[in-house]
Amino acid sequence: MSLSETEYAVLRQTIATRGTTRAILLPVTAIGWGAITLAILLVSPHPVASLVGLTVLAGGFEAIHGLHVGVERIGRYLQVYYEADRDTPKWETTAMTVGPSLPGGGTDPLFTAIVGAAALVNLAVGILNRPTPIELILLALLHVGFLIRIVRCRIAAARQRAVELESYRALRVNQHDDH
Repeated sequence: MSLSETEYAVLRQTIATRGTTRAILLPVTAIGWGAITLAILLVSPHPVASLVGLTVLAGGFEAIHGLHVGVERIGRYLQVYYEADRDTPKWETTAMTVGPSLPGGGTDPLFTAIVGAAALVNLAVGILNRPTPIELILLALLHVGFLIRIVRCRIAAARQRAVELESYRALRVNQHDDH
Protein backbone atom coordinates (compact mmCIF):
# COMPACT_ATOMS: atom_id res chain seq x y z
CA MET A 1 0.00 0.00 0.00
CA SER A 2 1.41 3.39 -0.96
CA LEU A 3 1.72 6.32 1.42
CA SER A 4 -1.19 7.99 -0.36
CA GLU A 5 -3.42 4.92 0.02
CA THR A 6 -2.42 4.59 3.66
CA GLU A 7 -3.25 8.24 4.34
CA TYR A 8 -6.65 7.83 2.69
CA ALA A 9 -7.46 4.70 4.71
CA VAL A 10 -6.30 6.24 8.00
CA LEU A 11 -8.31 9.41 7.41
CA ARG A 12 -11.47 7.45 6.53
CA GLN A 13 -10.97 5.43 9.74
CA THR A 14 -10.50 8.67 11.69
CA ILE A 15 -13.83 9.96 10.37
CA ALA A 16 -15.56 6.75 11.41
CA THR A 17 -14.00 6.73 14.88
CA ARG A 18 -14.73 10.39 15.58
CA GLY A 19 -18.29 10.04 14.32
CA THR A 20 -18.90 7.11 16.65
CA THR A 21 -17.24 8.88 19.57
CA ARG A 22 -19.44 11.94 18.98
CA ALA A 23 -22.57 9.80 19.13
CA ILE A 24 -21.39 8.10 22.33
CA LEU A 25 -20.55 11.42 24.00
CA LEU A 26 -24.18 12.60 23.93
CA PRO A 27 -25.57 9.86 26.20
CA VAL A 28 -22.46 9.98 28.39
CA THR A 29 -22.92 13.74 28.80
CA ALA A 30 -26.65 13.34 29.42
CA ILE A 31 -26.11 10.66 32.04
CA GLY A 32 -23.42 12.68 33.81
CA TRP A 33 -25.53 15.82 33.71
CA GLY A 34 -28.63 13.93 34.86
CA ALA A 35 -26.82 12.38 37.82
CA ILE A 36 -25.38 15.71 38.90
CA THR A 37 -28.73 17.46 38.46
CA LEU A 38 -30.53 14.82 40.51
CA ALA A 39 -27.92 15.10 43.27
CA ILE A 40 -28.28 18.88 43.28
CA LEU A 41 -32.06 18.62 43.52
CA LEU A 42 -31.84 16.15 46.40
CA VAL A 43 -28.97 17.65 48.37
CA SER A 44 -28.10 21.26 47.57
CA PRO A 45 -30.24 24.24 48.53
CA HIS A 46 -27.87 26.56 46.62
CA PRO A 47 -29.14 27.73 43.22
CA VAL A 48 -25.64 28.25 41.84
CA ALA A 49 -24.95 24.53 42.34
CA SER A 50 -26.78 24.06 39.02
CA LEU A 51 -23.72 25.59 37.37
CA VAL A 52 -21.95 22.27 37.91
CA GLY A 53 -24.52 20.65 35.62
CA LEU A 54 -24.13 23.47 33.12
CA THR A 55 -20.40 22.85 33.09
CA VAL A 56 -20.96 19.17 32.26
CA LEU A 57 -23.34 20.11 29.44
CA ALA A 58 -20.94 22.70 28.06
CA GLY A 59 -17.97 20.33 28.24
CA GLY A 60 -19.87 17.55 26.49
CA PHE A 61 -21.15 19.92 23.82
CA GLU A 62 -17.70 21.35 23.16
CA ALA A 63 -16.27 17.84 22.78
CA ILE A 64 -19.05 16.89 20.35
CA HIS A 65 -18.56 20.14 18.44
CA GLY A 66 -14.79 19.66 18.22
CA LEU A 67 -15.18 16.12 16.91
CA HIS A 68 -17.74 17.22 14.33
CA VAL A 69 -15.60 20.10 13.07
CA GLY A 70 -12.63 17.75 12.74
CA VAL A 71 -14.63 15.13 10.85
CA GLU A 72 -15.96 17.70 8.42
CA ARG A 73 -12.50 19.17 7.88
CA ILE A 74 -11.01 15.75 7.14
CA GLY A 75 -13.93 15.01 4.82
CA ARG A 76 -13.32 18.14 2.77
CA TYR A 77 -9.59 17.33 2.62
CA LEU A 78 -10.38 13.88 1.25
CA GLN A 79 -12.86 15.35 -1.18
CA VAL A 80 -10.34 17.79 -2.65
CA TYR A 81 -7.10 15.81 -2.46
CA TYR A 82 -8.38 12.27 -3.11
CA GLU A 83 -11.76 12.31 -4.80
CA ALA A 84 -11.17 15.08 -7.34
CA ASP A 85 -8.92 13.26 -9.77
CA ARG A 86 -8.28 9.76 -8.47
CA ASP A 87 -9.99 6.44 -8.78
CA THR A 88 -11.19 6.33 -5.17
CA PRO A 89 -14.68 6.07 -3.73
CA LYS A 90 -16.50 9.40 -3.97
CA TRP A 91 -18.17 9.19 -0.55
CA GLU A 92 -17.55 12.79 0.51
CA THR A 93 -18.58 14.28 -2.83
CA THR A 94 -21.73 12.16 -2.96
CA ALA A 95 -22.68 12.88 0.66
CA MET A 96 -22.22 16.60 0.16
CA THR A 97 -24.36 16.54 -2.99
CA VAL A 98 -27.20 14.55 -1.45
CA GLY A 99 -27.18 16.22 1.98
CA PRO A 100 -28.81 19.55 1.05
CA SER A 101 -31.66 17.78 -0.78
CA LEU A 102 -33.14 16.59 2.49
CA PRO A 103 -34.91 19.69 3.85
CA GLY A 104 -35.85 19.06 7.45
CA GLY A 105 -34.85 15.44 7.10
CA GLY A 106 -31.21 15.78 7.96
CA THR A 107 -29.69 15.02 11.30
CA ASP A 108 -28.28 17.43 13.83
CA PRO A 109 -24.67 16.30 14.25
CA LEU A 110 -24.21 18.64 17.22
CA PHE A 111 -27.39 17.47 19.00
CA THR A 112 -28.23 21.13 19.60
CA ALA A 113 -31.93 20.64 20.38
CA ILE A 114 -31.16 18.02 23.02
CA VAL A 115 -28.32 19.96 24.63
CA GLY A 116 -30.29 23.22 24.47
CA ALA A 117 -33.32 21.61 26.13
CA ALA A 118 -31.09 20.17 28.86
CA ALA A 119 -29.63 23.65 29.44
CA LEU A 120 -33.13 25.06 29.90
CA VAL A 121 -34.00 22.29 32.36
CA ASN A 122 -30.72 23.01 34.13
CA LEU A 123 -31.69 26.67 34.47
CA ALA A 124 -35.05 25.62 35.88
CA VAL A 125 -33.24 23.51 38.49
CA GLY A 126 -31.34 26.59 39.60
CA ILE A 127 -34.54 28.63 39.74
CA LEU A 128 -36.30 25.95 41.81
CA ASN A 129 -33.92 26.68 44.67
CA ARG A 130 -35.17 30.29 44.86
CA PRO A 131 -32.10 32.28 43.88
CA THR A 132 -31.45 35.79 45.08
CA PRO A 133 -31.73 38.45 42.36
CA ILE A 134 -27.95 38.44 41.90
CA GLU A 135 -27.87 34.62 41.66
CA LEU A 136 -30.77 34.68 39.19
CA ILE A 137 -28.94 37.17 36.97
CA LEU A 138 -25.77 35.05 37.13
CA LEU A 139 -27.67 31.85 36.31
CA ALA A 140 -29.58 33.49 33.47
CA LEU A 141 -26.49 35.11 31.93
CA LEU A 142 -24.44 31.91 31.98
CA HIS A 143 -27.25 29.75 30.63
CA VAL A 144 -28.17 32.25 27.90
CA GLY A 145 -24.49 32.56 27.00
CA PHE A 146 -24.30 28.80 26.58
CA LEU A 147 -27.48 28.75 24.47
CA ILE A 148 -26.01 31.47 22.25
CA ARG A 149 -22.85 29.37 21.88
CA ILE A 150 -24.96 26.39 20.79
CA VAL A 151 -26.80 28.45 18.17
CA ARG A 152 -23.58 29.99 16.83
CA CYS A 153 -21.95 26.55 16.54
CA ARG A 154 -24.96 25.19 14.68
CA ILE A 155 -24.91 28.11 12.23
CA ALA A 156 -21.16 27.68 11.69
CA ALA A 157 -21.57 23.91 11.21
CA ALA A 158 -24.20 24.52 8.52
CA ARG A 159 -21.70 26.63 6.53
CA GLN A 160 -18.55 24.65 7.31
CA ARG A 161 -18.65 22.19 4.41
CA ALA A 162 -18.97 24.78 1.69
CA VAL A 163 -16.46 27.18 3.24
CA GLU A 164 -13.80 24.55 3.84
CA LEU A 165 -14.34 22.92 0.46
CA GLU A 166 -13.54 26.24 -1.23
CA SER A 167 -10.58 26.82 1.12
CA TYR A 168 -9.06 23.42 0.31
CA ARG A 169 -9.66 23.94 -3.41
CA ALA A 170 -7.88 27.30 -3.29
CA LEU A 171 -5.04 25.81 -1.28
CA ARG A 172 -4.64 22.98 -3.76
CA VAL A 173 -4.55 25.39 -6.70
CA ASN A 174 -1.89 27.49 -4.92
CA GLN A 175 0.16 24.37 -4.20
CA HIS A 176 0.06 23.37 -7.87
CA ASP A 177 1.09 26.90 -8.88
CA ASP A 178 4.13 26.68 -6.59
CA HIS A 179 5.39 23.53 -8.35
